[in-house]
Amino acid sequence: MQGSISTEIDLARSPDDRDLGRLQFTTLLYYLHVTNPDNGLVRDKTARDSPASIAAIGMALAAIPVVVERGVIIREFAAKIARKRLRYLAECPQGPEPDASGYKGFFYHFLDIETGRRVWQCELSTVDTAFLFAGALTVATYFDRDTPDEAEIRSLAQALYERADWNWACNGELTLTHGWTPEKGFIPYRWQGYDEGLLLYFLGLGSPTHPLEPESYAAYTATYQWKKLYGRELLYSGPLFTHQLSHMWVDFRGIRDAFMREHETDYFENSRQATFVQQEYAIRNPMNHVGYGEHCWGFTACDGPGWTKRNADGVEREYFDYLARGAPYGPDDGTVAPWVVVASLPFAPEIVIPTVRNFARMDLGMTRLYGFKPSFNQSFQVEDSPSGWWVSPYHFGIDQGPVVLMIENYRTGLLWNIMRRCPAIVNGLRRAGFSGGWVS
Repeated sequence: MQGSISTEIDLARSPDDRDLGRLQFTTLLYYLHVTNPDNGLVRDKTARDSPASIAAIGMALAAIPVVVERGVIIREFAAKIARKRLRYLAECPQGPEPDASGYKGFFYHFLDIETGRRVWQCELSTVDTAFLFAGALTVATYFDRDTPDEAEIRSLAQALYERADWNWACNGELTLTHGWTPEKGFIPYRWQGYDEGLLLYFLGLGSPTHPLEPESYAAYTATYQWKKLYGRELLYSGPLFTHQLSHMWVDFRGIRDAFMREHETDYFENSRQATFVQQEYAIRNPMNHVGYGEHCWGFTACDGPGWTKRNADGVEREYFDYLARGAPYGPDDGTVAPWVVVASLPFAPEIVIPTVRNFARMDLGMTRLYGFKPSFNQSFQVEDSPSGWWVSPYHFGIDQGPVVLMIENYRTGLLWNIMRRCPAIVNGLRRAGFSGGWVS
């Protein structure tokens, strides 16, 4: 579907607040169009046979306050949408059975969009469940009125969050595991080193029922890598999304944990530096990919042309499917993701806005249904493509949320202000050792 949304932007100027509002609106339509109205589950991507993604459901929940405040749906009806979705999730079967929806309070990464049960023998995902919890806690904090629907939202969200057994998910060690399957047990990878797992630890530490020990957060940060890249010093993580997803809910300006106090910075400023590193990598373009430059960058986990090799401009190149690309150490196959640039808007608007204008000129869908296509690759020629090169045929639910929420945080700080009132987030930050600014 590629319907048109009213007015086009003026490509001779940089996008203004009205243009960003249009992009935000077209992007959030994903959560209205590909949600099963019977149960509130949200498709992982626009492919017709796609299951629901538990992370996309969390982001759809987090977008509900934006939908209300921007006048898309009235508060009373938006509350009913949130309540129905949370009620269904609360009733989904939890247990060790391989076709359950989750276990120990966590959910499987992908669920059948009709039945809510596990598909594809996928993993019980701790981080994707964390995004679900963050979305649930967002609506629980936002819907604070004394009405039956809003009271039930708060009760359901709290019940979902409180039943998660965070200590079980550590499997006998300090750091959290990536997940578990009933067939093979715990996944042999842990959340350590700086990444999107930051939010995971705040939620685990803030739990009123099964909280992580503060030592778990210290173990997580002990594996951080501080680097100097292109003259900039920062806490390193290659894919740009890892510098953004926790920031959708937490305003890190002026608050610091022990690691950031030692380096006299904060996570917000660190994400700003990471954004500039991505742009500088594209300017230098060490692999000579087509299109890279000052206004064409954005390397992250995204869709790609596929697992293949082919000759491009006389060079044998390797291409990837869905993979976490990064800068400056790669992997890098020439694939760029517009959505991840938009999600850095609060950190570095002076380089994001001109880049958004360039992407708009490239006709990547900024004003069409669901907004920018999630990724493209100008090095990978495709004969029947209107552009002549590869563009992802799908939109993904976990790419839409960062665009919607970070545009709103840039415009009004809505999500940040809501979550400053969320006890789980505030308690988790304090137990992790954060001080200064609004947490104090």
